[in-house]
Formats: sequence, structure tokens, C-alpha cells
Amino acid sequence: MSLLKKIFGTLTEKPWEASQAAIDSTHAGKTFEISNQMSAVIIIFGVSTTLFSLIFTGYLYSLPPEQDTTFILKTNLLWINTLVLILVTIFFNRISKDLKNGVTNTIKRNLIYVGALSYIFLFLQLALWYQLMKSGNFVSTNTYFSSYYFFTALHGIHLLGGLYFWGKVSSKIFKLDEKDYNKEEKSINALSLYWFFLFIVWLVFFTIMFAYNDTVIEFCKSLIA
Repeated sequence: MSLLKKIFGTLTEKPWEASQAAIDSTHAGKTFEISNQMSAVIIIFGVSTTLFSLIFTGYLYSLPPEQDTTFILKTNLLWINTLVLILVTIFFNRISKDLKNGVTNTIKRNLIYVGALSYIFLFLQLALWYQLMKSGNFVSTNTYFSSYYFFTALHGIHLLGGLYFWGKVSSKIFKLDEKDYNKEEKSINALSLYWFFLFIVWLVFFTIMFAYNDTVIEFCKSLIA
């Protein structure tokens, strides 16, 4: 709420007036208390949201009428992968909270959990790709499968990028004493938000695949009829 207040408050300011100019001259020019790491994550959000939105739109408007839209949902690996991503988000959120509350004895262990689970997620995603291709469903099969492959590939690239910075932050944490962990708090908070964003994107696509299926389409058609 305070962030929205700041945003709309800034929009209504009149910097050309003498009274506002006097107020502006009293601070260093930083309107929002956002770290450089968090700013970078927010920029990535904007670009990535556009890319993922294009995939979602393409998926919704190019589904082959003969395709069983619940096909991928019938695979256990998709559900397991979703659970793994939920666990990663929970552990990263726990790291941020523990760091804020000064509980430092679990930071290293939870960072290891985050990295291990993220790699497990990627491995399981590759296993699912192999499973789909073994059953004869490739990128070129139709837009249902091409949308899924493209989305998961792009999501995986984002996750690999996050793991790169996770490795950099983790290596610093493992070299520091517990009392100095707060030096990396900004980086950890930014990474935690980044992983939460990846979880939300995955959840949205998963929900679209779950909700936008043959049953729902037929139900909508019956309402129109």
C-alpha cells in the first residue's frame, strides 16, 4: 500500500513549484528504497512477463480442435515438478524471513535445499520431455505441444539464470561468518522474489492447461447454445 501511495504521490507532485523544489532538494534523489538487485529483478519481470504472455496467448488461440488438452496433465511428472517448485519457493521465502529475523543457523542448509530442488526440477522437466517424445509428441506435432515445449524451455532458461546468481550468492554466504550474512540480504531477497515470479508463471500456465480443456470448452459451448 505504501509503494502505491509513493507511486501515485510522485505522479501528482509539481516539481516546477518552489515549495516542491525545496522538498526535492532535501533528499539525495532516491524516491524508492529499492536495491539495485531488486531493480534488476523488476526489469526482468517486465521483459519475461511479455514473453510468457505471448506464449499463453498463442496457446489459447491456436489449440488444435482434435487435441486432447488434458494429455500432459495426465503425466505424473508434471504434478511432481509443480510440487518441487512449490518447495523451492517455500525454502527461499524461509531464507528471507530467517535473515530478517536474525535466525542464521539454517541459512546455508536452506540454500542447499533451494539449489538441489531447482536442479531436480530441471532434471524432471527433461525427463518429461523425453517421455513426451518417446510417445511420439514433438515440437512439430502441433501447437499444443510446441507451446508446452517452448514455455518450459523458456522457463528453464530463466531458472538456469537464477541458479547462476544463486551460486554466486551461496558461495559468498559459505565464506562469511553467520553474523555477516546480512551483507547478502539484498541479493537473497531479490532472488527469493525472482523464484516466486517463476513459480507464479508456472502456476498460471499450469492453471490454463488445467482449466482450458475440452470439458470446459464444451461447457462454454453449451451455455452459448
